Amino acid sequence: MSLVFGGVLFVLGVVGGFVSGLIGVGGAIVMIPLLLYVPPLIGVGRLDVKAVAAITMVQVFVAVVSGVIAHGRHRAVNVRLAATGGVAMAAGSLAGAVASRWIPDAWLLVVFALMVSAAFVMLTLPTPPPDVTVSAEERHYSRALTAAVAGTVGLAAGLVGAGGAFLLVPLLLVVVGVPIRVTIGSSLAITALAATAGVVGKLVTGQIPLGPALVVALGAVPGAQLGALASRRLSDGTLKRILFIVIVLTGVRVWWHVLFE
Repeated sequence: MSLVFGGVLFVLGVVGGFVSGLIGVGGAIVMIPLLLYVPPLIGVGRLDVKAVAAITMVQVFVAVVSGVIAHGRHRAVNVRLAATGGVAMAAGSLAGAVASRWIPDAWLLVVFALMVSAAFVMLTLPTPPPDVTVSAEERHYSRALTAAVAGTVGLAAGLVGAGGAFLLVPLLLVVVGVPIRVTIGSSLAITALAATAGVVGKLVTGQIPLGPALVVALGAVPGAQLGALASRRLSDGTLKRILFIVIVLTGVRVWWHVLFE
């Protein structure tokens, strides 16, 4: 790995970490396209889909741990929701990460494209009005529904190396009925548990290129802190619009790759 290639990977890690802290996603929705397309575009190197999936899983883990610490200081994490969803998503993520070793690269990219599309559909649906009688941090949500949503997302996320929060966030908003700010903090906590299992799965199957993964992870730490700081300064509506734009742009690029490249 050249010094220039390493520098590019570090900057991409900062970008992915910033998005993670800003809108409560692990950063995979931007990291996978960035790692796939930016290095060859500027002529510094190239990573295949399996390497990108593994590096992204490590980046997601580091970014969400950094982000959840930042959001936790401001009581934006529902502990019950995070624990239920985290265990279910971790189990699905571990299974998906191990299974990804035997799945062709092209299929992994299609799974990612379908996840992005599902997230887009979720964000176009109306969200239920919040219950203002109980604080969002302490409110009880359906354990069965949370586990089902998180486990399904975890399985798909483990396959492609994503934390899955870019799909988990819309599902928590629309299906489980969690307010946007608590969704952001809690989804990071859920994804931290899931990403731990995903990293273990990819590590024990020898899929992680350690040098590039370390460089990207180092960039993710300050990026996530900056993103969390920016998130607290933006309105709920602005955060939802940013999430929507990120998902749309990523979906267009990935589907173009799947269908025409």
